Amino acid sequence: MPHFAVADWDDAYSNGAHIAGGERWPAAWDGPAKALRARLAQEGRARLDLPYGPAPRNRFDLFLPPEKNPKGLVVFIHGGYWMETGKGTWSHLAAGPLAHGYAVALPSYTQCPDIRVSGIVREVAAATEAAASMVDGPLMLSGHSAGGHLACRMVCAASPLAAAMQARVRHVVSVSGLHDLRPLLRTSMNAQLRLDAAEAAAESPALLEPIAGVRLTCWAGSAERAEFVRQNALLANVWTGLGAVTQAVLEPDRHHYSIVDGLADPAHPLTLALVAEGPAPA
Repeated sequence: MPHFAVADWDDAYSNGAHIAGGERWPAAWDGPAKALRARLAQEGRARLDLPYGPAPRNRFDLFLPPEKNPKGLVVFIHGGYWMETGKGTWSHLAAGPLAHGYAVALPSYTQCPDIRVSGIVREVAAATEAAASMVDGPLMLSGHSAGGHLACRMVCAASPLAAAMQARVRHVVSVSGLHDLRPLLRTSMNAQLRLDAAEAAAESPALLEPIAGVRLTCWAGSAERAEFVRQNALLANVWTGLGAVTQAVLEPDRHHYSIVDGLADPAHPLTLALVAEGPAPA
């Protein structure tokens, strides 16, 4: 078997250029997201632009299920390499968990270069705690790409979440997550991210230990770039060796953008995995 090395790190982490019609995203999500927000607002089940901090983007949307008492809370953290998109682009992904009786919170956060990745981690923790203070029960964390990184970072031993909040986490689902940030030091986007070696190591879940009792699912598409497939398998592998309950899933024929569509479908395996009953929070 021949040796393999990445020759072009920018290309390795470029998605749209390798997807037919890739230029349609993220705009392709805007219509479905707006439609779901409008419907839930009309039904009195949307709480929009709730503040969790002082910065302009320190806001989250909270969507409520038809049931009076939600079964728990799903927090979905958007991607965009920590420097693009916002909560409003992803609202439609709440549809799957909502149909199962869970409330869903989607936060925005300050974006690079106006903040460092470590600062975004702290903002997401603040957003998670603010949303969870409004909904009782177990907490499920999910996110896409950079959002997958942020979701996993919440359950590392160096988590900025309060201990009582950590204890409520039942499941973390990282969708095409970035779990080792060190390769990004070799990309041109790092001019915006401003990662250095120390921060990349300190904020990489694959280099950190999970909190006790973590249940982790890493979910990616088989048609994704090789680096995302590798990063998907990496964290599940490492955290299994550190005592977490993990699985890594490669969904056939899904690419980096279509992989999240499953969360909009109550019957899709990704939604079912996210809300599946597992070990109860301590």
